Amino acid sequence: MPATSREWHLVARPHGVPALADFALREIEVPEPGPGQILVRNLYLSVDPYMRGRMNDVKSYVPPFQLDRPMDGGAVGRVVASNAEGIAVGDHVLHGLGWREYALVGAAHAVKIDPAPAPLSTYLGVLGMPGLTAYAGLLRVAEFAEGDTVFVSGAAGAVGSQVGQIAKLKGAARVIGSAGSDEKVKLLVEEYGFDAAFNYKSGPVAEQLGQAAPDGIDVYFDNVGGDHLEAAISALNLHGRAALCGMIAQYNATEPPPGPRNLALAIGKRLTLRGFLVSDHHDLRPQFIEEVGGWIREGRLRYYETFVEGIENNVDAFLGMLRGDNIGKMVVTLPE
Repeated sequence: MPATSREWHLVARPHGVPALADFALREIEVPEPGPGQILVRNLYLSVDPYMRGRMNDVKSYVPPFQLDRPMDGGAVGRVVASNAEGIAVGDHVLHGLGWREYALVGAAHAVKIDPAPAPLSTYLGVLGMPGLTAYAGLLRVAEFAEGDTVFVSGAAGAVGSQVGQIAKLKGAARVIGSAGSDEKVKLLVEEYGFDAAFNYKSGPVAEQLGQAAPDGIDVYFDNVGGDHLEAAISALNLHGRAALCGMIAQYNATEPPPGPRNLALAIGKRLTLRGFLVSDHHDLRPQFIEEVGGWIREGRLRYYETFVEGIENNVDAFLGMLRGDNIGKMVVTLPE
């Protein structure tokens, strides 16, 4: 049993872009697991865009992080002590107490995972929450149909990269993605199989989307909001559908963001703009694991991960993810 563990606490509410001074890495004593609990040595920690919203003290779909308390998020680790039936020392589990080296987890809130079919880190990305978000958001929320033209913003990220590939595998007529660098644009086309992609920093989004989709789009998967959402509303065809997953463009905004100026187009076009949370779609998980897992084994669906090593670099990884430094899923690794 380890004596101490390090964990990250939020110590100030960020205003705009978070700063390192808003966080503190603290050392705590490691408790013994009580009845129904397990102690997990975390090996992989997730950093995700939604965590920025939890740093604000506002009412939302998930409670905000508490000041001077440990933060949390997706994590994969190895069980080092167990006082719970069905989970043994040495098992690997997926759970929600990240941002720390050791986690005391209620067994009911941990899921045993098998490291044989895929690397453990993938249960935080392509086979985890981001993957299910892409799968449910495209197929159920956006009601994708074979022959659709699909536009994905933030397409080189953990969610967007899968949305585009799933659309192609399901028979999309054309898939277009936006990303924040020429390197990522090249990745989208050459590695992920997008039909077209553009760097949103190179010119107006609406103009570049119009060139990439001259006949309009049927589905928009929104990870960005802002000018991307406005451009998509203009480009959507009659009865077009948008799955509103995230709006990273405004997460660090210090002023209320302007709404899309062309929202009235949704009336005449009879558009569907639908927000969603992945937590509402866990019933799809078995189907998702079977189908996406099969595509990965067959080499038909590709994924990338960006690794940052060390608990001391957890905040840097989070801030880098907000800047778009990652390709695919951003994961913090903790050496055993």
